[in-house]
Amino acid sequence: MKKKALLEAVDINVQFNGVKAANNVNVEINEGELLAIIGSNGSGKTTFLNLCTGYIRPTSGEIYLEGKAITKMPPRLIARKGIARAFQIPQLFFELSLRENLMLAIASREGIFDLVSPLDCLEYRNEAMSFLELMGLSDMSEKPARVLPEGLRKLADIAVALALKPRLLLLDEPTSGVSSLDRFKLMETLMLALKKSSVTALFVEHDMDIVSRYADRVLVWESGNVIDNDIPEVVMKNPDVIERVIGDPQC
Repeated sequence: MKKKALLEAVDINVQFNGVKAANNVNVEINEGELLAIIGSNGSGKTTFLNLCTGYIRPTSGEIYLEGKAITKMPPRLIARKGIARAFQIPQLFFELSLRENLMLAIASREGIFDLVSPLDCLEYRNEAMSFLELMGLSDMSEKPARVLPEGLRKLADIAVALALKPRLLLLDEPTSGVSSLDRFKLMETLMLALKKSSVTALFVEHDMDIVSRYADRVLVWESGNVIDNDIPEVVMKNPDVIERVIGDPQC
């Protein structure tokens, strides 16, 4: 049975100063899958994440979330509709504790921006701790984010994104900056958290070992085009992909 599409990008085109960052791109992200995007630097990978989150609007084409167009919505509204993002460089308040970072995310999700509103309530505190526990960070809840190593900052940033309760989580190079010994541990923690939260995910990644091991499906980008779209076992054996992407020393 064909899985239901959670997000659909239809005939998407984007140009920057005449350079095509997306050239008539069509992408479906199905409910419950982990979809990887690979490609050389400048191929359009991050541009696609920016399109999905509303930071860039396409020159033409439409993006649908659960069948409803989100193409012209601002980023904050798209986040409220169910798309969250964790960045290559963790977007945390480094002087605040991990618990406080999570509580701010929860307050944002609930639309609480009034400074006189009580953010530090038991309900938010308990929910923040539940997300930290999900990512294996509960023992560090009172530590400021600035003291954490990069791998744990990545997990904290993902916890903040999950606190928004998204349907779709976008991850930009989740293992970037993480030691080779810790990258698989990070991914195992992430996979378990996604499963427990019933969250679909799309991640950009340069590490082919990570892609081969964890992705259900792989999109290959090259010069704004999707040149392959298949399971990892097939994509990694495609001679064109090997020559143009996997063999690239930058990838």
